[in-house]
Amino acid sequence: MAVGIIPARGGSKGIPRKNIKNICGKPLIAWTIEAALKSKTLNRVIVSTEDEEIASVSCHYGAEVYARPAELATDEATTLSVLQNMIQKIDDDIIVLLQATSPVRDRDLIDKCVETFIEKNADSLATGFICKFMEYGSYTQRRQDLEGFFYDDGNVYVFRKDIIEEGDRYGRNMERMCISREQNVEIDDEFDFWIAEQILLKRIKEGVL
Repeated sequence: MAVGIIPARGGSKGIPRKNIKNICGKPLIAWTIEAALKSKTLNRVIVSTEDEEIASVSCHYGAEVYARPAELATDEATTLSVLQNMIQKIDDDIIVLLQATSPVRDRDLIDKCVETFIEKNADSLATGFICKFMEYGSYTQRRQDLEGFFYDDGNVYVFRKDIIEEGDRYGRNMERMCISREQNVEIDDEFDFWIAEQILLKRIKEGVL
């Protein structure tokens, strides 16, 4: 019913070869593959990549691999276009997008997202947090008094397949799931990588992974 899709191209600019860079003893992408394989609600875990080394690593950790066309592995290619390419090859009605750059997940996070998505009859669901960042000089309230807005952290997205087919990522019924700050970490640069590594080391020590 639900399929996990992990996009992973080889041309990362911020951190070269980011998706397979070692973090806490494993390639970065392995953390997401293993979390997906532990899920009770996903019946398949597929990595979409144009890179042979990423494909090899992904297979080693138990994921299926679908070759991504070169034109969908550029800086300009959108995640939506990648998903539209992928869903032509799968029958599942629920698409779960998992990004390798978000390696920190509670054991039941993916299942909670899918179960909430189904329960709420949602078109889409995203994890994230309430953000109170505002441009300096644009507000007069104390930060703690700001209402803030929901910011998607890139960890888990759930979509109805037909919404993706229509070229939409949201639909009318959008669900939002606030998750812990540890799980909000998203790796874009070396500092993010270091932060994620510290969180993973802490969780390994605590035995919560």
